[in-house]
Amino acid sequence: MKLSLSEIALAVEGELKGDGNRTVSDAAPFELAAEEHITWAEGKNFLKRLHESRAGAVIVPKQFPEQNASIPLIFAENPRLAFAKAKKLFHPPREPEAFISPKAHVGEDFICGEQVHISHFVSIGDRVRMGNRVRIHPSAVIEDEVHIGDDTEICANVTIRSRCIIGSRVIINAGTVIGSEGFGLVPEGETYVRIPQTGIVQIDDDAEIGALNTIDRATFAKTWIQKGVKTDNLVHIAHNVTVGENTILVAQVGIAGSSKIGKHVILAGQSAVSDHAEIGDYAVIGPCSGVAKSVPKGAVVSGAPDMPHKLWLKVQKIIPRLPDLKKKISELEKRIQKIEEK
Repeated sequence: MKLSLSEIALAVEGELKGDGNRTVSDAAPFELAAEEHITWAEGKNFLKRLHESRAGAVIVPKQFPEQNASIPLIFAENPRLAFAKAKKLFHPPREPEAFISPKAHVGEDFICGEQVHISHFVSIGDRVRMGNRVRIHPSAVIEDEVHIGDDTEICANVTIRSRCIIGSRVIINAGTVIGSEGFGLVPEGETYVRIPQTGIVQIDDDAEIGALNTIDRATFAKTWIQKGVKTDNLVHIAHNVTVGENTILVAQVGIAGSSKIGKHVILAGQSAVSDHAEIGDYAVIGPCSGVAKSVPKGAVVSGAPDMPHKLWLKVQKIIPRLPDLKKKISELEKRIQKIEEK
């Protein structure tokens, strides 16, 4: 596919300086971009090397002062976002072809919309409801009474257990399990009795769930992943957790039962949230942090146990000096002891 720079500038809401009739056929990173590519440059390291680029065009910040570049420039408020939009132009999502494989199992009272694509070896239970243009990849399992909205994509080997609700335009990546049994146990002497988990998981519109996630069904009511949430691979969300709108959960995050995560929160890689904790809107939890108590709105915390991020940075600087500090303290103690003896 070839697109003119004028078409791209219009699509990404940028301002073009250069030949608008020039065409490119794909997007590429700065170092690899050739004449048939569009790329982007942001930050001093790339902008000062703009003359080195062999790209057909470069997306740059709106404030960039360059006026005599040898290649066409597209000025954008957010170059990274503009580049992402440009890349999507060359790699549009494939429209699902209406197809139900004869090798798929479809249960009783199944109702679906138009242009649904159900691949080989998919298993669909009874009374499942599915919207338009849903795409189910091979070996996925959709259990009884699951509801799935329009334009949702369920990748290979995903399991969605009974009665869960999946919204529209949701992507669930390979190997993920939605609605697995919540980890609710009650001690009885030296053994444990499992509490029946009779709730569901609800995933709202425009959420994206990474590969090999496990999202447990609620004990009662629902585990709720709200609109626009994005999770990385290997994320675990326990029973009765609520994850607020447009929150990001990076790889290997673990959230314990009945916690409430606000909207626009970022949980960095390998961070963990204890049960019943509440994370306020717009908070940021640093990598490998352990959140044992609630975090207020807008806070930035790191460490285990968590502490304000700036304090954590100071602590990290001190840790390598601890052996020297210990030695100095020991020397001071000996000197004080000698003074006291005199």
